[in-house]
Amino acid sequence: MSSQHEIPSYLTPHGTSPWNVYLEQIDRVTPHLGSLARWVETLKRPKRILIVDVPIERDDGKIAHFEGYRVQHNTSRGPGKGGVRFHQDVTLSEVMALSAWMTVKNAAVNVPYGGAKGGIRVDPKTLSQGELQRMTRRYTSEINIIIGPNKDIPAPDVNTNEQIMAWMMDTYSMNQGSTASGVVTGKPISLGGSLGRHEATGRGVFVVGCEAAAKRGMDIKGARIVVQGFGNVGGVAARLFAEAGARVVAVQDHVTTVVREGGLDIVALQSHVAANGSVAGFSGAEEVRDRAQFWGIDCDILVPAALEQQITEANAHDIRAKIILEGANGPTTPAADDILHEKGILVVPDVIANAGGVTVSYFEWVQDFSSFFWTEDEINLRLTRIMREAFGAVWQLSEDKKVSLRTAAFIVGCTRVLQAREMRGLYP
Repeated sequence: MSSQHEIPSYLTPHGTSPWNVYLEQIDRVTPHLGSLARWVETLKRPKRILIVDVPIERDDGKIAHFEGYRVQHNTSRGPGKGGVRFHQDVTLSEVMALSAWMTVKNAAVNVPYGGAKGGIRVDPKTLSQGELQRMTRRYTSEINIIIGPNKDIPAPDVNTNEQIMAWMMDTYSMNQGSTASGVVTGKPISLGGSLGRHEATGRGVFVVGCEAAAKRGMDIKGARIVVQGFGNVGGVAARLFAEAGARVVAVQDHVTTVVREGGLDIVALQSHVAANGSVAGFSGAEEVRDRAQFWGIDCDILVPAALEQQITEANAHDIRAKIILEGANGPTTPAADDILHEKGILVVPDVIANAGGVTVSYFEWVQDFSSFFWTEDEINLRLTRIMREAFGAVWQLSEDKKVSLRTAAFIVGCTRVLQAREMRGLYP
C-alpha cells in the first residue's frame, strides 16, 4: 500500500518544468498558511486529469492524431475555469501548472471559480480552417464528459480565439440537445459573448500597472515600457499605456524585436502585425535580431506577455526595469524571482496582473445565465474596481508580512481555496 504522501510520478517531472515551478511556489507559501497547511497537499494534486486522442481526417484524406488535455486542478470554490491553447509545445506538465495557477488566480481576485486548463499539442498554422474546426470539435466531444456551465468552463488562450469558442459551444450544445451558451467564455458577441472580453486581460495588466506605478511614485506619463508578446494581451496593454502618455520603446514577438527610443506608434504597429503576422519589417523602428538583448533594454515597466519561463537565472541579472507586470502565465522562474528581488525590482505576479481576462469571463458567464447584458462601460468599470481591490489587498498583505507580491497573492488565493476545502470537508 502506498504512503499517503507518495506522489504519482507524472506529478513530479524532472527539471524546471512548469509544474515544478508551481510546486516550489506552493512550498514558499506554505509557512504562511497557519492551520490550513494541513490541507496543502490538496494544492499539489490536480483533482482530475483527462488525456484524449484527437483524430481527424485531413483535407487530403489522411488520418492525423493529436494529443489533447483537460486538467481540473481544484473545484472547491466553484466550477473549473481556464483556457484552451493550441501549441506544438503543449505538455501535461504545462497544462497542470496552468490549471493550478488558475486556481490561485481566481481565488486571489475572488471570483467563484476553481482552476482548470486545456490544450492540444499542435501547430495550428499547419492546419486548414476546415481541419482546425474538425480538430476543435473532436477535442470538445472527447472532453465533453467533464465540461459544462456548472462544471468546467473553457476560454481562449494561446492560438485560440472566439471562433474556436463558437465551435466548442456548438459542439457541446449539439451533444446536450439544447444551446448552452455558458459552457465557454470568450465567445463572439452574437453568441452570448461579453463586450470588453477581447481586451480584458490587457486592460487588467494596464490597470494593475498603474496601481503598482502609483505605489512606487512613478508617473505613467513618459514612463518607458517594454513588452514581450504582442498578441491579445501585450498589444492591448501596450496601446493603453501609450494612450496614457507612456512611451512603448520596444516590442518583441516570436520573430524579432523592434525598438524606437521616442516610442513606437502602437496603433500602426498593430495594423502592421495584422497584415504581416509579425512586428518584423515595421518601418520607423530598428530591428534587434538577437533575442537576448531584449532583456537588457532600459525601461521603467517590463511586460512579459508571451509564454511561461521567459525570465530565468540566465537573463534576470540583465533586466533594468523598475516594475515587471506578468501578462503571461508563469513567465518568471523562482530562481529568477530571487534575483529580481535582490535587484529591487517590483514583480507584479501573473495571478493578479493578468486576471482581467478571467474576471470578464466571469461577467460573461453571469450574463449568459441571466440573459441580461451590460454595456462596455459597465464591464470596464467593474473590471477596474475588482482589479484595484485585489491588487490593494495583495499589496497591503505584502507590506504587513514583509513578503513579495507573489507570496502575498499566493497567501490570499491559497487561503481562500483551503478555507473552502476545510469547510466543505471530505466526502464520503
